Amino acid sequence: MTTPMLSDLDQFLHNCSRSSDFLTVPLSFLPSGFKFLYYKTLIDGDKLTKLLEGLQEAARDQAIETLKQLVNSLPSDEIELTKDSARIQEALLKGYLLIRQEKEPHYALVPIPTKKGMRTNNETDIEFSVIGPKVGFVEDLETNLHLIRAQLCTPDLIVKELTIGSVSKSKVVMMYMEGVANSENVAKMSKRLSSIDFDIVFDTSQLDQLISDNSFTPFPLFTTTERRDRVVYALSQGQVAVISEGSPYFITGPSSLFDFFISPEDYYMPWLLGSFFRVIRIFGVIFSLFATALYVAFTTYHYEVIPKELLNRIIYSRQSVPFPPVIEVLFLEATVEFLREAGARLPSRIGQTLGIVGGVVLGQAAVEAAFTSNILIIIVSLSALTSFVTPIYKMSNAIRFLRFPIIILASLWGSLGIVICLIFLLIHLSRLRSLGYPYTVPLFPLRVKDLRDSFIRSSYAQINKRQSYLKPVSSQRYQVPRRKPTTDFDEE
Repeated sequence: MTTPMLSDLDQFLHNCSRSSDFLTVPLSFLPSGFKFLYYKTLIDGDKLTKLLEGLQEAARDQAIETLKQLVNSLPSDEIELTKDSARIQEALLKGYLLIRQEKEPHYALVPIPTKKGMRTNNETDIEFSVIGPKVGFVEDLETNLHLIRAQLCTPDLIVKELTIGSVSKSKVVMMYMEGVANSENVAKMSKRLSSIDFDIVFDTSQLDQLISDNSFTPFPLFTTTERRDRVVYALSQGQVAVISEGSPYFITGPSSLFDFFISPEDYYMPWLLGSFFRVIRIFGVIFSLFATALYVAFTTYHYEVIPKELLNRIIYSRQSVPFPPVIEVLFLEATVEFLREAGARLPSRIGQTLGIVGGVVLGQAAVEAAFTSNILIIIVSLSALTSFVTPIYKMSNAIRFLRFPIIILASLWGSLGIVICLIFLLIHLSRLRSLGYPYTVPLFPLRVKDLRDSFIRSSYAQINKRQSYLKPVSSQRYQVPRRKPTTDFDEE
């Protein structure tokens, strides 16, 4: 006797039944062989109870004999009737309740996914700011879309959903402003996302790597952020934003190098102060990249460029150190990285204590044991601090990584090695692309008008137009009112 062949859907449900959290519940109070099929770990139990109570009340008032009658009796407008096998399988694994009637080809899909385990606190953690809103994103996709919609109250905000991940079937959302974002940018982003062949998407940061123009670079090519105001600003500029379910981070693009030095706080304070702090960040990154490498080059090859008074102090501090400067620097840099990683992996209170106490104790012990000079400890400490002045964490990671090859080349060829690293770095940056756009714009290629919001933040009267390199459909953000100087003081 041959076993009848099961359809794809029947085979899928048979496979689901092997799990103990998959339930098939017959509705005994209905006469026509109705069944509920669901994963109890994916649905909201309270909503299921209310649905059953409402169905029992409806069954007392009227006879329910068909699936369509049952659907009409349920108090929900989101129920879907379908016989599409792929849609049924996807819905079941996303927290839908399946309602089935024997010998009926259609299934009723009732969305009652649970929100248990989702973080409700949406204050920004990494991109913290003193001034301005502190609204961030959480791991629930619907909540994140609500936060964006709540601030961009316009039908021009377009949301497009895609499904990525052969195993995870993760929902990915692409957002842009119709009439602002260039259609080519939208098409590029959509094409790159649609062409992804991946098994499980855990976080939006994975999509960042999968759609980037160049994977052989430490620099992030798309801006990753947990802040709502940064995403809203990017959308208003004509950029495209992407987020996946289960992730509290958006990626926006096309991005330029200067986007990673811009903080939302720059726009919440007077433009002079905003420009000052932005310049501080840029110089901080330059100092972090080259400070320890210059120490190695000067103390190894170029004593003549060090002032005599400072040279005497350096000689005095290093006279008991048995290692060459490069070993001394690498030892301290590695120690700082160990402290960073340990502090990041430990609970917050213990991590803060470890960072402060460990840095002080190890630094003092290293000087007393003649492992390093006290002047170098100051330089390395400042270099470590300035690597975190960038608002985007991924850029600070790139800066931390780049210091090591620059130090090694400085130990081999002195200042020539630093110059070679600088040349290669500039060439590499100039060749990078973000969604096809130059990474170093508006500096290279030069866009003079876009420089108003790059190194510095000009006044709102000067930055009322969107960045031209994004090729926005509408370049005007707002009209600048012309005001004549007046005074309310009567001098007579």
